Amino acid sequence: PQTMGGARSEILRAKLPEGMTSRIAPVWDEDLLLPRQWDANGHAAGILAPGGWIAKTDPEGKTWEMISIGYRNQYDFAFDTAGEMFAYDADMEWDMGTPWYRPTRVVHATSGSEFGWRSGTGKWPTYYVDSLPSLVDIGPGSPVGVEFGTGARFPLKYQRALYVCDWTFGTMYAIHPQADGASYTATKEEFLSRTPLPLTDVVIGRDGHMYFTVGGRGTQSELYRVRYEGTESTSAAPSLALTPEQRLRRELEQFHVDSAPNPESSAQRLLTGLAHSDRHIRYAARVGLERLPASLWVPKVLNSTDPNVLITGGAAIARVGDSSMREPLLVRLGTIDAGQLSREQRLELARTLQLILIRLGSIDEGVRNTIRERLDPAFPSGDDALDRELANLLAFLDSPSLPGKILPMLERERRFTEADFADILQRNRGYGASIAAMLDNQPDLQQIHLAFALRNVRSGWTIDQRKAYFQWFQKAQGWKGGASYEKFLMNIANDAFALCTDQERFVLEALGVRKPASLPKKLPVPEGPGRKYTTEAIVSWVPERLKDRNLERGKQMYAAARCIICHRYGGEGGATGPDLTQVAGRFSASDLIDAIVRPSQVISDQYKTMVLQMHDGEVYTGRVVNDVGGKVTLVVDPEDATKTITLDRSDIENERVSKESQMPAELLDKLNEDEVLDLLAFLLSRGKG
Repeated sequence: PQTMGGARSEILRAKLPEGMTSRIAPVWDEDLLLPRQWDANGHAAGILAPGGWIAKTDPEGKTWEMISIGYRNQYDFAFDTAGEMFAYDADMEWDMGTPWYRPTRVVHATSGSEFGWRSGTGKWPTYYVDSLPSLVDIGPGSPVGVEFGTGARFPLKYQRALYVCDWTFGTMYAIHPQADGASYTATKEEFLSRTPLPLTDVVIGRDGHMYFTVGGRGTQSELYRVRYEGTESTSAAPSLALTPEQRLRRELEQFHVDSAPNPESSAQRLLTGLAHSDRHIRYAARVGLERLPASLWVPKVLNSTDPNVLITGGAAIARVGDSSMREPLLVRLGTIDAGQLSREQRLELARTLQLILIRLGSIDEGVRNTIRERLDPAFPSGDDALDRELANLLAFLDSPSLPGKILPMLERERRFTEADFADILQRNRGYGASIAAMLDNQPDLQQIHLAFALRNVRSGWTIDQRKAYFQWFQKAQGWKGGASYEKFLMNIANDAFALCTDQERFVLEALGVRKPASLPKKLPVPEGPGRKYTTEAIVSWVPERLKDRNLERGKQMYAAARCIICHRYGGEGGATGPDLTQVAGRFSASDLIDAIVRPSQVISDQYKTMVLQMHDGEVYTGRVVNDVGGKVTLVVDPEDATKTITLDRSDIENERVSKESQMPAELLDKLNEDEVLDLLAFLLSRGKG
């Protein structure tokens, strides 16, 4: 028997096992048309594809086969009764408010699947032809244990459900997959929740009951049992049957290995799969083709008149081909009538064109002008997703018409559809704000993407257009997002400013157009008098004295105690410490108090402090934000993530984890008892008045 193993993207610095084979042809790359920005606070800077991965290994860990890639942190996965694998991937909450934010999500992890995690701004959208989509998006949270209900003494629907645990929000979801072609669709249902309920794992016991645990990071561990009491049948559900499309997908997945028995017949079988209307079948066929000699299938792709074959097969050519294939492929794609394509095909065609420009070598000015002349009239199309990809392409081609087209789009009022409202509510859950307040602070993701693309354009600008572009950032800074949101905006503006001419820079600075975001310089002062507090003393006041507190004063004390310098709450504050908006879902009042009074008792790996001693005797202390290419970058000021120092790893004599948290232990000591209680009530309220 063999087992499955996964590598968390939190530890992507770990090397892939030696001798690993792969269902995906090992030609993965970043595949970003426009320059990427690393996370504005340094998270996972320098980490490259394949991102998080899932591999198949023997019990001794001697042989490894890569099955699925492109995750941020696929914490757990499970198999249904048909042998299909589903994984629960994490989000990067600092990205919230940006178009590259990806919520926690469940994916159908098929053979050779790629889900497009890339560090910083590089995350792929779900419609890329060289990736696969999520099964269902969950929203912000912290994925932990996953388990199917197989074997549970539950009604049929819940025996077939996939149960996923969210540590941050104390919620277990039941995901209900339904076969749809070669893959699935799914709905999510809140199965159980409580505050606090920091879930860690779930299992179906041999007695048919569900068992789940809570705890983690110094909180109280507990074990719970879930039983069904009702009249519906709990007889064992029969094993799932595969659809014809799922069987076909699995047949094509047999070619995801190095040695096809008959390469010529294998190529023909896979070429047939490229023409299929089902995305997952086309994807499986492409992955198989990329393992075969190009001479067996590239000419047949180029000679095809089927748009699906040309588009998906063209992506395969771009991924494994060379520059000699660029011109013939561009010519063949140019014969496709975009007006006859579906929306899915148009998006896939735009991505295939990107892959050609990324992978198959630089193009001369003549080819550049030809592509630009073909694409310019198509933008804007009125379809947000297509406009994002066209903007990327035209920015790469330095279209002088792009500033004049995009700037009016940046000046529009934000548009919210019914789907947007649902998404906004999901991403703001727990903030306790009114709908009006949420909408007032909600970033316009389309505008941010267009501004991000436009930062790369050198041609076609007037001074007034430059001024309008940089003034847009003042509007965008008024919106709220994750811990990296404001710095991402600053970095986008900085990139664009660097491309300006000397005269443009002089005029823009003279006009005072560029105003970077900053934290409050003057903080409220507590009334006091304070004293030395202990965990036991404050806990003794709970719960009686924690009722009916002044939350507005608690918010002021959040700033007075300097929490706001390092921590975000409700979209505001610093980024060197964890976001505290959902702290009530992770910690009880006593756990939270202890974490504030004795911060060094439990230090999360994510916020650990390193002490580096150099060969010359110098000692540096701080959080490592980057350790790539022989260079180590430390944040040396816990209150300012921009204050860093970069050291040569070869100059480090010794390194150790500090036992002391960078968070001071006496933050509450200037506050009086009522101010302390108001602060605690504010933190535990999740912003609810």
